[in-house]
Amino acid sequence: MIDSIMKRIEVLLEEADQMDDARRKELQGLLETLKEETKILAESHREEAESIAGFTGITTQQAVRKSPDPKLVSLSSEGLMASVEGFEASNPRLVSAVNALCTFFANLGI
Repeated sequence: MIDSIMKRIEVLLEEADQMDDARRKELQGLLETLKEETKILAESHREEAESIAGFTGITTQQAVRKSPDPKLVSLSSEGLMASVEGFEASNPRLVSAVNALCTFFANLGI
Protein backbone atom coordinates (compact mmCIF):
# COMPACT_ATOMS: atom_id res chain seq x y z
CA MET A 1 0.00 0.00 0.00
CA ILE A 2 2.81 2.43 0.83
CA ASP A 3 4.42 1.84 -2.57
CA SER A 4 1.16 2.47 -4.41
CA ILE A 5 0.58 5.72 -2.52
CA MET A 6 4.12 6.88 -3.25
CA LYS A 7 3.71 5.99 -6.94
CA ARG A 8 0.51 8.06 -7.02
CA ILE A 9 2.39 10.98 -5.45
CA GLU A 10 5.12 10.68 -8.09
CA VAL A 11 2.47 10.89 -10.82
CA LEU A 12 0.94 13.95 -9.16
CA LEU A 13 4.34 15.64 -9.19
CA GLU A 14 4.97 14.79 -12.82
CA GLU A 15 1.62 16.31 -13.77
CA ALA A 16 2.00 19.42 -11.59
CA ASP A 17 2.93 21.81 -14.38
CA GLN A 18 2.44 24.87 -12.17
CA MET A 19 5.44 23.84 -10.02
CA ASP A 20 8.87 24.92 -11.22
CA ASP A 21 11.59 22.31 -11.69
CA ALA A 22 13.65 23.39 -8.66
CA ARG A 23 10.71 23.05 -6.27
CA ARG A 24 9.65 19.79 -7.88
CA LYS A 25 13.14 18.32 -7.39
CA GLU A 26 13.25 19.53 -3.80
CA LEU A 27 9.86 17.96 -3.10
CA GLN A 28 10.90 14.72 -4.81
CA GLY A 29 13.96 14.54 -2.55
CA LEU A 30 11.88 15.13 0.57
CA LEU A 31 9.39 12.50 -0.52
CA GLU A 32 12.14 9.98 -1.26
CA THR A 33 13.49 10.38 2.28
CA LEU A 34 10.00 10.00 3.70
CA LYS A 35 9.39 6.92 1.56
CA GLU A 36 12.51 5.25 2.95
CA GLU A 37 11.58 6.10 6.52
CA THR A 38 7.98 4.89 6.20
CA LYS A 39 9.22 1.57 4.82
CA ILE A 40 11.44 1.17 7.89
CA LEU A 41 8.53 2.07 10.17
CA ALA A 42 6.23 -0.38 8.36
CA GLU A 43 8.37 -3.28 9.55
CA SER A 44 7.11 -2.72 13.10
CA HIS A 45 4.14 -0.34 12.73
CA ARG A 46 2.44 -1.04 9.40
CA GLU A 47 -0.81 0.81 10.05
CA GLU A 48 0.97 3.93 11.26
CA ALA A 49 3.29 3.89 8.24
CA GLU A 50 0.31 3.58 5.91
CA SER A 51 -1.38 6.48 7.68
CA ILE A 52 1.71 8.64 7.22
CA ALA A 53 1.89 7.72 3.54
CA GLY A 54 -1.82 8.42 3.15
CA PHE A 55 -1.61 11.87 4.73
CA THR A 56 1.45 12.59 2.60
CA GLY A 57 -0.54 11.73 -0.51
CA ILE A 58 -3.49 13.88 0.50
CA THR A 59 -1.28 16.84 1.43
CA THR A 60 0.68 16.59 -1.81
CA GLN A 61 -2.51 16.30 -3.84
CA GLN A 62 -3.93 19.42 -2.21
CA ALA A 63 -0.70 21.40 -2.56
CA VAL A 64 -0.14 20.71 -6.27
CA ARG A 65 -3.69 21.39 -7.44
CA LYS A 66 -4.03 24.13 -10.05
CA SER A 67 -5.92 26.17 -7.45
CA PRO A 68 -4.86 24.86 -4.05
CA ASP A 69 -7.11 25.62 -1.11
CA PRO A 70 -4.90 26.89 1.74
CA LYS A 71 -7.31 25.54 4.36
CA LEU A 72 -7.19 22.01 2.90
CA VAL A 73 -3.40 22.09 2.63
CA SER A 74 -3.18 23.22 6.24
CA LEU A 75 -5.63 20.60 7.50
CA SER A 76 -3.93 17.75 5.66
CA SER A 77 -0.51 18.95 6.87
CA GLU A 78 -1.83 18.93 10.42
CA GLY A 79 -3.00 15.36 9.90
CA LEU A 80 0.42 14.43 8.56
CA MET A 81 2.13 15.96 11.60
CA ALA A 82 -0.30 14.20 13.94
CA SER A 83 0.42 10.87 12.24
CA VAL A 84 4.05 10.93 13.43
CA GLU A 85 3.34 11.97 17.01
CA GLY A 86 4.91 9.53 19.40
CA PHE A 87 7.75 8.55 17.06
CA GLU A 88 10.13 11.37 18.04
CA ALA A 89 12.32 9.08 20.13
CA SER A 90 12.11 5.86 18.14
CA ASN A 91 12.16 7.30 14.60
CA PRO A 92 13.65 10.81 14.68
CA ARG A 93 14.55 10.71 10.96
CA LEU A 94 10.93 10.01 10.09
CA VAL A 95 9.71 12.91 12.21
CA SER A 96 12.39 15.15 10.72
CA ALA A 97 11.34 14.14 7.19
CA VAL A 98 7.69 14.94 7.94
CA ASN A 99 8.66 18.28 9.50
CA ALA A 100 10.72 19.18 6.41
CA LEU A 101 7.87 18.18 4.13
CA CYS A 102 5.31 20.23 6.07
CA THR A 103 7.67 23.21 6.09
CA PHE A 104 8.05 22.85 2.32
CA PHE A 105 4.28 22.93 1.85
CA ALA A 106 3.93 25.89 4.20
CA ASN A 107 6.59 27.81 2.26
CA LEU A 108 4.80 27.33 -1.06
CA GLY A 109 2.84 30.43 -0.21
CA ILE A 110 -0.54 28.83 -0.65
